[in-house]
Formats: sequence, C-alpha cells, structure tokens
Amino acid sequence: MGISERMGDVLGQAVEAKLLREVEEHDIKVNHLAIIMDGNRRFAWSKALTSSLGHRLGKEKLEQVMDWVLDLNIQFFTVYALSTENIINRNDDELMDLYQLYIDGLRDIADDERIHANGVKVQIIGRREMLPKSVNDAIDYAENKTKNYDKFTFTVCLAYGSREEIISAIQSIADDHAKGKLPLKDIDETQVSNRLYTSNIPDPDLVIRTSGEERISNFLLWQMAYTEFYFTDVFWPSFSKKEMLKAIQTFQQRKRRFGE
Repeated sequence: MGISERMGDVLGQAVEAKLLREVEEHDIKVNHLAIIMDGNRRFAWSKALTSSLGHRLGKEKLEQVMDWVLDLNIQFFTVYALSTENIINRNDDELMDLYQLYIDGLRDIADDERIHANGVKVQIIGRREMLPKSVNDAIDYAENKTKNYDKFTFTVCLAYGSREEIISAIQSIADDHAKGKLPLKDIDETQVSNRLYTSNIPDPDLVIRTSGEERISNFLLWQMAYTEFYFTDVFWPSFSKKEMLKAIQTFQQRKRRFGE
C-alpha cells in the first residue's frame, strides 16, 4: 500500500470517528432502523463474480451491520431479505442458493454469542407457506432460541409483501366484524396496525435503501407513513459504517413532521 493510500485510510477512519461521535452525542436517536438490502447481484456482476457469491457477500455484510446496530443501541432493526415477487420471478437455481443462505444465516445467528449476550429477539415475518420446509425449520430454530429476549428485536422480512400483509389485516377485521366482535365504529388505524405482522414493534424511524434505486418495493407500506428515507448509490455488499452513520446523521438533522 502506497503512502497516499495509507493517508486515505487514516483520513477515512478520522471522518468515521467524527461521524460516530456526532451521532452518539445527538439528542435525537434512531429507535427503529429498516434497510432494503439491494444490489448483491449488481455488485457481483461489476466484479465479474457469480450472483451466488454476491448474495453470500451480502449475508456477510448483514452480520457486520448487526454489530454496528448493536453498538449504536438501535433497539429495533428490520431488513428486507426476500419479497413475494422475488419468489415468483427469480429462477429456481438462484432461489435454491438464497434459501440455503437463509438457512445458514438463521442458524448462525441463533447460535451467535453476540445475539444472546445482547438479548436480541429474532423474528421472521412474511408468507412462510411460500418457503421450503428447510427454511421454515431454520426460522423456528432462530425464533425459539431467542423468543425470551426483549432488549433488541431483529426482524427479517422473508417471503414478504406489504400489500398481502395489509389485505390479511383487512380480512381479519372483516371477519371479526362479521362475527359481531368488532363494531364498525371501532374500526380505525389501531385495529389495522394491531393485525399487521409488525404489531409488536414500532414503525420505522429511518429506512435506508442501497444500490441507487429510489423506490420502496412493497416494503412496510402502512408502517412507513411518517418514516424518513435515505437512498445511497452503494451496493449492499459495499455498504460501510460511514455510510450508515451519514444516513443516521441526515435523519437527526431533519425535522419530522408526522403529516403536518
């Protein structure tokens, strides 16, 4: 490594340290961070790598980001891992690779000492009936091993689609109304929110999407009514702690209006 590269590394570390200090000292905190992890395949293609390797690098990045989230004491962390549309549109070979990654990742995280030391509850939301039994077994393993924790909550959206989630909530409301359990006058936002997959966690404060795409792709549509967004051009495997701190600092500098 040349002198200029070493100087660049030192400068980058100094910038990151400054950002970290400013974020930690700010009065406004991110309580719930959600990330749309996008760009694994494009990262791989840009490096002449296989899509499978790109997804594996994305898994490793998530493990790293989990450390940052815990260090920053962000109590709720949600990631968009696989949409219902992905299951329909991706080829079988790629899906099999992804499923194996989820199996490995869920079992790894359930056995990770960091998870237990920090009291992280792991939960998976989505249409589990669309997933193979092997993935569902791994989900059960991770959830059962962490079900009694309540200090942090890590939510993985797997086989997830927000429209389907909202429809399911509406069907539940309609069923209760038809049975006389829920008067029409009592149907409100709270009734919907309480029937969503995310009923046990607060709405996201900040959503980060990587890869340069600026859309929400059927992710937490109801829950993001007053969420702040941060879009970055970097692909998910290249996502850095500095970039995450920049996103949080941007959030801290905004005035949240909550519909005003």
